[in-house]
Amino acid sequence: MININPKMLPRLDEIEDDLLARRARAEAEGWLGELEGIDLTLSFLRQKRDQTRRLARVAPVDLGIPGIAPRAAARRE
Repeated sequence: MININPKMLPRLDEIEDDLLARRARAEAEGWLGELEGIDLTLSFLRQKRDQTRRLARVAPVDLGIPGIAPRAAARRE
């Protein structure tokens, strides 16, 4: 799943505005298949925007750098 950089939220708003204009045109022209596709895309866009806003409020967690254990000496039998 792709996460969007919160700095791109204004771009998502622009895309939504464009989709709404395309939806109005499709509705005026009676393009029912196009309406369905645009509505689906709008739904996904809004979900992704909400997810991005939620993730932007959560502070990142520092997991640190994993250590590498020294190699054990090879046993001779």
